[in-house]
Amino acid sequence: MKRTLISWGIFATFFICAVTFNWHPDLFRFSMPAAPFKALIWVAFLSFLAYSVYCSRRENIFRSIASIGELHWGRQIGIDLYIGLSIFLSFVYVHEGSLLAVALWLVPVVLFANLAVLLYLAIHFESILALIQRSTS
Repeated sequence: MKRTLISWGIFATFFICAVTFNWHPDLFRFSMPAAPFKALIWVAFLSFLAYSVYCSRRENIFRSIASIGELHWGRQIGIDLYIGLSIFLSFVYVHEGSLLAVALWLVPVVLFANLAVLLYLAIHFESILALIQRSTS
């Protein structure tokens, strides 16, 4: 239980820092044409966060990972997850153009996996959309 509280404390600190240091006026504005997609990312983030908190109250993540790690499919899923997270960190480099940004997101991505990915996508939605639009025109 103590590890769980420490983990969620670390996540709360990460969340506050990520939102504070990346604050912009459109962060929680949903008035653009792509607003439904932005809302979907925020809903996915909040839903996944709520379910993660629920799971952490039911089971110890460290024991669960240890038992899953003993299974072939458990190891395959873990490898698959971290390959995807590595690809995401490559995207952060393309988006930010900085290894420092990758380094800053590396630990949260390794610790919190897709919670960190969804938060990054939600925070940077407008600039990611602009990058996509520039690359297609």
